[in-house]
Amino acid sequence: MKRPHGVVVASKNADKVAEMESVLAALDPPIAVIPGHGWPDVEETEDSLADNALLKAHAVCAATGHAAVADDTGLEVDALSGAPGVKTARYAGPGATYDDNVDKLLEELDGVPRPDRSARFKTAIALVTPSGAELVVEGVLEGSITTGRRGDGGFGYDPVFEVDGRTLAEIPAADKNKISHRAIALRLLTENLD
Repeated sequence: MKRPHGVVVASKNADKVAEMESVLAALDPPIAVIPGHGWPDVEETEDSLADNALLKAHAVCAATGHAAVADDTGLEVDALSGAPGVKTARYAGPGATYDDNVDKLLEELDGVPRPDRSARFKTAIALVTPSGAELVVEGVLEGSITTGRRGDGGFGYDPVFEVDGRTLAEIPAADKNKISHRAIALRLLTENLD
């Protein structure tokens, strides 16, 4: 796929947009983000991360007339048979906050011993251009779920997702943006652009 001159980040989650903009700016060569566009909410109704990312990218591309990059991220916890998965952002129900979701996750894992708390973040990134071209890639970050929150950085499940002895909330943002599932997926995306 031909590299677009710029993209709209198809998300209304300010934390996710900031992280994606930071990663896109640090790529070699960087991908410019086109700011200042609005679009209707896009409900994630699909059964897979990739299909939800494509749904959002197509909707935002159509609404703005610009190439759009969208992601959908799922947390898969082995002790919960892969849950919360595609419902990660809504794990504690509609309108759930980050804290609500983390509280539910920790409650579900109460009593599960440390060696059995393995998990991974999966991010599907979709790029859609006005010509209708589309590209989807996936980034995966392996880790485990802690027994309590640690750190004050990041967002979402970062305070309980541990990689190499630190939670993502304990890792400085610049370092997290080099190793995260989202960064891995965005790098893969650019590697597949001409």
